[in-house]
Amino acid sequence: MEKVAAIIVASGEGRRFGQAKQFAPLAGRPVVDWAIEAFARHPQIDEVVIVLPDESRAEEIKSRWSKVKAVVRGGKERQDSVSRGLEAVSPEITLVLVHDGVRPLVKAELISRVIEASREEGAAIPVLPMDDTVKMVEGDIVTSTINREQLFRAQTPQGFRKKLLEEAFAQARKDGYYGSDEASLVERIGGRIKIVPGDRTNIKITRPEDLKVAEVWLNESRRGL
Repeated sequence: MEKVAAIIVASGEGRRFGQAKQFAPLAGRPVVDWAIEAFARHPQIDEVVIVLPDESRAEEIKSRWSKVKAVVRGGKERQDSVSRGLEAVSPEITLVLVHDGVRPLVKAELISRVIEASREEGAAIPVLPMDDTVKMVEGDIVTSTINREQLFRAQTPQGFRKKLLEEAFAQARKDGYYGSDEASLVERIGGRIKIVPGDRTNIKITRPEDLKVAEVWLNESRRGL
């Protein structure tokens, strides 16, 4: 039977944000706690590994969510942090989802879609279409317009067969390569990645104003709007 783990990556320092954004308050709780809860409550998730700047909250987090197997310290880069989380996953796990800890509004339906597609194809990511026209620019001059029909914005969670993800990370380490997400590492070794519909409310908290937007959507979801 398939065993699924979620790695929640929340080890950033939040330089652009002015503080560690994963710990910024959202409706009275740290941003990352909302993400942890979404995966800990999901019936198809067997265990959760959290990657934080340090392990000071480890006991508190484990006591609140029984599915949390480990809280590990992050690395220098995001890719290093995910690698440490992957090392902490139990041997019997066959499928791994990697999620940004600063995407607090991830829904159970999206998690389920990624799990199902990952089971079928070996790797899957949620995406959203590009709504705006995309321009190529050099300096402050437009050089061309890109056909947006083939362009999509990637979200998390991104799901993979554990062996495939481990192989992708091993090759990246060997090559000294750092990618922008886990899917880019799998692409490099020829992995086939299925896309599933993303969710517009699954925003990444990047700027202070994002917290206000997230709180509005959170309140709407609580009211069933």
